[in-house]
Amino acid sequence: MNLKHDPVMPRSIFAWDYVLWEVRLKIMVAGFFLYLGVFSLSHCLSSWISVTYRLLPSKEKVFWNLAATRGVFGIQSCVAGLWALLFDPVFQADKVYAQQDWSWFNCLIASGFFLLENVAVHISNVVFRTFDLFLVVHHFLAFGGFFGLITNIKSGHYIPLMGILLEMSTPFTCISWMLLKVGWSNTFFWKANQWVMIHMFHCRMILTYHMWWVCISNWNAVLENLGLLHFAVVFVGMTAVTFILNPYWMYKKTQQLLCPVDWNFSNRTMKNGSSKKLNGDTFQKKEL
Repeated sequence: MNLKHDPVMPRSIFAWDYVLWEVRLKIMVAGFFLYLGVFSLSHCLSSWISVTYRLLPSKEKVFWNLAATRGVFGIQSCVAGLWALLFDPVFQADKVYAQQDWSWFNCLIASGFFLLENVAVHISNVVFRTFDLFLVVHHFLAFGGFFGLITNIKSGHYIPLMGILLEMSTPFTCISWMLLKVGWSNTFFWKANQWVMIHMFHCRMILTYHMWWVCISNWNAVLENLGLLHFAVVFVGMTAVTFILNPYWMYKKTQQLLCPVDWNFSNRTMKNGSSKKLNGDTFQKKEL
C-alpha cells in the first residue's frame, strides 16, 4: 500500500504507520476519548456558566453535551471534508483508491467519535428508557462505514471524507438547540442561525448526490475497493441519509423555524409551566 504524504500538512502530526492494526486502533481509541473529553468539558463549563443547564433534567443535560460534542466534531469534519473536496490534488485525481496520511488520521478519529455516539445513544436508551430509531440507525451505519476502514486498509478515503462532511450542519444544530433552551428563539441571531442550518441541510442533500455520482460512475472500482460487506454498509447508509434522514431532518428544522419548539423533548415541555419556560421567551432572558 502506498500511503502518500501531503506536503502541506506537518508530518509530525499525521505520519504514522497505518498498516499496523495497533496504530489504527490506538488512534480510534484516542478519538473516542478526545470527544469524551469534549463532552465532559461541555458539562463542566455549562454547569458553571448556564443557569438553564443547571435546571435541565439529566436526559436533556446529556443531549446538551452531545450537541456540543457533535458541534466540535462538525468543525473538524468540515475542515477535512472541504480540503478533500476542493483542494487536495490527490483526491481530485482519484476518488476511489486515494489515501493520505492526514485522511487516515481524520477518518480514524471520526471512527472514535462514532463509537462514542453509539455508546452514548445505547446507554442513554437504557438509562432513560427511550428509543430513537432514526438516531440508532444513523449512528450504527456511520460507525459501520468507518470501522470498515480499520479492517480494510486498501479502501479509499474520499467517500468517507464526504460522509463526515455531512456533519456540516451539526455546529448550527448545536447553537439552535442551546439558544432555544435559554429562551432566545425570537432573537435575530437564532433565526439567522436557523436559516443557515436549513441551508446546510440543502447542502447535505447536494453532497449526497455527489457521493452517489462518484459511486455510480466508478461502480465496479468502488465495489472492488471496498469489498462486498463494506460496500453494502456504505450503500445502505447513503440510501438512508439520502431518502429518509436528510429530508426528515430538513423538514423538522424548517418546521422549527416557523414554530420554535424543542421537538426532541416536546412531551416534557408540555407537562408543566416550569419546563415550558425552558423553551419560551419568558425564561432567563438576562441570564444564561
